[in-house]
Amino acid sequence: MNGRKLGLTTFLEKAENLPILDVRSPGEFIQGHIPGALSFPLFSDQQRAEIGTLYKQKGKEDAVIKGLEFVGPILTTLVRKAQTLLSQKEVLVHCWRGGMRSESVAYLLKTAGFQPQVLEGGYKVFRGSVLTPSVNLPPFRIIAGFTGSRKTEILWALGEMKAQILDLEAIAHHQGSTFGMLQSTPQPTQEQFENELFMILRKLKSHQEVWVEDESQRIGRVLLPWFLFQTIRESPAIFIEKELEERLSHLVSIYPSKGIESLGIGFQNIAKRLGGLRFKMAMTALQNHDFKTAAAIALEYYDKAYSYGFCKRKEETRSTISGVGKSDEEIGKELLTLKFN
Repeated sequence: MNGRKLGLTTFLEKAENLPILDVRSPGEFIQGHIPGALSFPLFSDQQRAEIGTLYKQKGKEDAVIKGLEFVGPILTTLVRKAQTLLSQKEVLVHCWRGGMRSESVAYLLKTAGFQPQVLEGGYKVFRGSVLTPSVNLPPFRIIAGFTGSRKTEILWALGEMKAQILDLEAIAHHQGSTFGMLQSTPQPTQEQFENELFMILRKLKSHQEVWVEDESQRIGRVLLPWFLFQTIRESPAIFIEKELEERLSHLVSIYPSKGIESLGIGFQNIAKRLGGLRFKMAMTALQNHDFKTAAAIALEYYDKAYSYGFCKRKEETRSTISGVGKSDEEIGKELLTLKFN
């Protein structure tokens, strides 16, 4: 055996302290990978496609020979790359099914003095667990409130107080609304979002409540898994009341730095819902650097939409606290004193 085979649970436990080499092609890695893994492709995307075609048309033997032709000239390069990437000898390796690619790399690494361990079943097994999670979720507590209520900042404040939090917008690299695309980093693929989310969910302490910001199922281009969205909708939600002026002040402090052009695109995305006149007024306000007026127009739409969604929750799961004039820390402390059935 070229590398010791590990089941998924043991593999992920070891991944807390050991590097993971993902030997699939670059395209496969970009589509989705185990969080924290390093791309260490045995074949390029084109080579993988060529080998796959050959396997279907002529069989395994011809495909293996073609693979050897591709790999032979780069064996030294692969070893040197491993020596550069890895600061320790023990290393985790996986491919798609835990077959020839991972076994071949494990053999090469073992020959070069490393101690490789291979994920049995490969990335396919990992994805199976992602799509059919068996994690025991802790009780969820939902921070609700109109746009501009500083829900994210309150969530962070709770985290600073050592409360257990789940920051879905951070995982999605998106701020939730149509203006949420104004992030500096692009959103992950749906597959990678699910992977990242799975790794975080499995580490949550099941006996300790977790605080989550209220979200729709869609966060930008990615979708929450249905089981998680349902959990959010059915969990106790605490609506944070903030005065309009407070919310506008918060939004005005955030959005001008994103640029008028990007903000304009955000308004174009909700133009039909605003109506022609309100959309034109918002765009004029942006051009005049009147961000407060533009934000107020956006809130006319978002407040109505959010009220509709919040009222669809079961009445017994909804409660309200005043956040008027209070800091994020003060609101966080008050949330932690609340009792839930």
